[in-house]
Amino acid sequence: MNIQEIHNTNLLPYEIENYTFALKNYVLFSKVDDEIVIILSKEYMSTSFDYLSKCEYEYEVMFLDEISYEKLYNKFLEIRTDKEMNAIQQEQEDATIEDEDFSVSEFLKVGSDILTSEESAPIIKFVNSLFYQAIKKQASDIHIEMHEFKAEVRYRVDGVLSKHIELDKNIMSLVISRIKVVSNLDISEKRIPQDGRTQIKIAGKTLDIRVSILPTFYGERVVMRILMQSEDILSLKELGFPSYITNELEKILKNSYGMVLVTGPTGSGKSTTLHSLLHQVVSVEKNIITVEDPVEYKSNKFSQIQVNDKVGLSFASGLRSILRQDPDIIMLGEIRDKETASIAVQAALTGHLLFSTLHTNRAPAAITRLMDMGIENFLISSSLLAVLAQRLVRKLCEACKEEDDSEASHALFNLNKDIKLYKPCGCNECKFTGYTGRIAIGELFVLTEEVKEYLKTDVDDNTLMKLAAKNKMISLDQQLRLMLENGETSVAEAVRIGIK
Repeated sequence: MNIQEIHNTNLLPYEIENYTFALKNYVLFSKVDDEIVIILSKEYMSTSFDYLSKCEYEYEVMFLDEISYEKLYNKFLEIRTDKEMNAIQQEQEDATIEDEDFSVSEFLKVGSDILTSEESAPIIKFVNSLFYQAIKKQASDIHIEMHEFKAEVRYRVDGVLSKHIELDKNIMSLVISRIKVVSNLDISEKRIPQDGRTQIKIAGKTLDIRVSILPTFYGERVVMRILMQSEDILSLKELGFPSYITNELEKILKNSYGMVLVTGPTGSGKSTTLHSLLHQVVSVEKNIITVEDPVEYKSNKFSQIQVNDKVGLSFASGLRSILRQDPDIIMLGEIRDKETASIAVQAALTGHLLFSTLHTNRAPAAITRLMDMGIENFLISSSLLAVLAQRLVRKLCEACKEEDDSEASHALFNLNKDIKLYKPCGCNECKFTGYTGRIAIGELFVLTEEVKEYLKTDVDDNTLMKLAAKNKMISLDQQLRLMLENGETSVAEAVRIGIK
């Protein structure tokens, strides 16, 4: 038997008959120079050779380095899981054709005991498939909702919910019980909201899932947020903002103290931007501490505090404690009240660089929001460095977008009729949504000397917006108009974003 060692990170799986049994013994198959080869890892050498000794393969054997082997092994796992999911779906479809009254609940039953056993294998398999499909579709949230006669699962992909599957209510109750078990929640308690957390491992990668359960009129409602890992956080330049914003942000981050705020509605990517800013300034010379609710991206590069109202650990009390820990940089998940805002401003004034989020629609509105919380004008002008307001806009699928020649679409944004607008259509490439991926747009309001001077007078949002425009801030609605003119997004998406 000819054995050699290779180093290749791009080998593709080659599926032979009964490869799944070989996979259990860490024996993989691929093609090198158009020849089928057996791929092994030195770590599992004894198990693999024991299996091969009982087989009659005549392929050449090659050892792959550890990282490359793991990548190839995970690709095989994905192929196997895809086939299992397709088999389940096909079986369901075949049964539906045979009997119009057949439902997924019937398919999941194995005898009559499934409705009394929460640990039944089909339920476990179904819950695992929910997670797997969500990861494949790149969903950010999984919603499970109870209605009067049925229950349904929906996925949030690119900020929009889409229906995944309908289930019998009794079956969905078991699914929810299984989710409670893996999230360490009380399965007997169905009257009060519960929050938990669980982890799933897919293709060798561990993902955190945040679980929220809420009792409703027809039963419990579950929302599961799939949290990214810290290593998956994009850099400041990879977020998709225009270069003039990233360049200006990089200058602002060189300040040794002051406050930088990120604003926008829920789901606009504020937390991701905050963590990108943190990773931009992280170094061994700096002590970085965060207070978050919840900790969305776990990191080994700085200390993270999880807010816990049950024991009195709020944003305000956490921030007070942080200031005794000699921090250089602080990240505050959100400024919600006067107490938190006041401590944040004091921290920014006393030599700390502080990042936080605020719920306002436009960047200049953050100043009036802080004033509403009771922060004095002179404290804002002394502590605030800049405010970034952002949105995530879905991009039209290039393969199927259609021209939108309606007068109403042009009139809505006062666009010239000669400008070509496009609307979504839907095809295989975009999974019939009409959109592929999202792009970040933002307006960066920097506190210049002129703005600080204006803060000594009576302040209103309109004047602040005019000052910002005078200082070359390109507003969100201008950026949306530009995307429409370039055919990157649709009028319907621009209206959904809610800026006009």
